[in-house]
Amino acid sequence: MDDHFPSELTISFGDQVLTYRKKTWKISNENTGEIIEKGLRYGENPGQEAALYECVQGNLTLGGCRFIEPGNGLVSAISEKEMIRSGKHPGKINLTDVDNALNIMKYLNAGPAVVIVKHNNPCGVAYGASLEKAYEKADMADRIAAFGGCALFNRPMNQATAGLVSENYLEVVAAPDFEEGTIEILAGRPNLRIIQIPKMDQLSRYADARFVDFKSLIDGGIIIQQSPINAIRSKADFQPATCSYQGRNYVIERQPTEAEYADMLFGWQVEQGVTSNSVIYVKDGVTVGIGTGEQDRVGVAEIGIFKAYAKYADALCFKTHGIPYKDLEILIKDGRNDRNLLDEIDRQTQAAKGGLTGACMVSDAFFPFRDGVDVAIKEGITAIVQPGGSLRDFEVIEACNEATPQVTMMFTGQRAFKH
Repeated sequence: MDDHFPSELTISFGDQVLTYRKKTWKISNENTGEIIEKGLRYGENPGQEAALYECVQGNLTLGGCRFIEPGNGLVSAISEKEMIRSGKHPGKINLTDVDNALNIMKYLNAGPAVVIVKHNNPCGVAYGASLEKAYEKADMADRIAAFGGCALFNRPMNQATAGLVSENYLEVVAAPDFEEGTIEILAGRPNLRIIQIPKMDQLSRYADARFVDFKSLIDGGIIIQQSPINAIRSKADFQPATCSYQGRNYVIERQPTEAEYADMLFGWQVEQGVTSNSVIYVKDGVTVGIGTGEQDRVGVAEIGIFKAYAKYADALCFKTHGIPYKDLEILIKDGRNDRNLLDEIDRQTQAAKGGLTGACMVSDAFFPFRDGVDVAIKEGITAIVQPGGSLRDFEVIEACNEATPQVTMMFTGQRAFKH
């Protein structure tokens, strides 16, 4: 649909002025071949006009904070050249999915990595020995949610990875570059938007760059804040869980292993892009279960566990029988397959505790009660990352020390709320 937003937008911060230019793209209509120039196809839903603006002028400094300057555009700077294949103009969610994937990926520089996002939340994030392996792990972490999502790659797309991607339905694939022959493979999927993000080789520097974050209110008012900065960049930035309560000192007794430190770091980096309240579980550089947007912390911890079991069973069913878990359920209900097949998948899922045994639990805020960690300890998690600072930190530390085997826990000293 057409939008009626102005071609240029200016925002004044006192005597400082920022100038924004609306982005439009000339894209060939997939049905008629007609070249159409317009901006966003629509907003969050059809019927909502929307526009994307790129900051083109003005350097904003407030309270000693110098915000990101023009010329550093990522999603807002995408041109027809970078929109390698579009099929149709992008909608708001297509681009905000890419943006939040970049928000996570800017911390993932330890190797080939893939972030799959759906409705602005990660559904599968993984490191891999190769880009192909990273995509396979991220997809299998949540095949169900990945359907129709956005996949972001931190390495140039190669043919092996493109072959795997083409087997699934995605709305958007974004990467720093695309090797010869990959576009043809990906183009086998109708309407797949293929986007190049040229500045991804410089993505890590965006981890220290603040932007102005706007929140519009129902009454037309606006809340403005600085974007957050993640202070945890290496294992040295974690703090062993300690606190004092009624004159007694409580200290976590077991220190993390190197593998647990790696998962703690990975999990806290992924947490930066998850809607709060959230609790996520990670293991061996892959997300296992992601609980998002709940009002209570024990509830979201339980949702993350439920999702881990559901996704593990679905992945196991797909790998074993080539069909999703729910499809096998339907076949059995209709008498077209053996109930024992499903029982065996359920048995293996329960035995593996949904892949949670040995996993790291990550919480974006402190645990107000020990019940949140108790439900995860029962599933065999071995490490916890949380900001710390609760009046009942001592209970949470006790829960970890009393566990068999003992669970280690680190504090970040900062929370990671995202709304």
